[in-house]
Amino acid sequence: MKDLIFSFKRSSLFQLKTELDVFLAHNTEEKVCDFKVKGSWFQRSCVIYAGESLNIVAQMHKKDTAQSIMFGKDNFLVTVYPNVDYAFIVALIVILDKINKRPKK
Repeated sequence: MKDLIFSFKRSSLFQLKTELDVFLAHNTEEKVCDFKVKGSWFQRSCVIYAGESLNIVAQMHKKDTAQSIMFGKDNFLVTVYPNVDYAFIVALIVILDKINKRPKK
């Protein structure tokens, strides 16, 4: 797949908090992840790390405002550290949202 940018998989099958291992396209062996996403979707927050390190490359958390409380619209604060691709981080957050969204009845 020449158009593949990255892939991901859950760090383990059973998780109380979401944890994803992210592999860039060139990392075909997938032995060590290029990025790790750890989050609590209940708290609507996550931290994205560079590989298996403790180096944070981005963070996201829900920002409560009067508008979000009154109208039920979520606002988020996303911090992306220097030299990190904003679009890549947004893509990871959107995927995390889709994984954790419960279908509306």
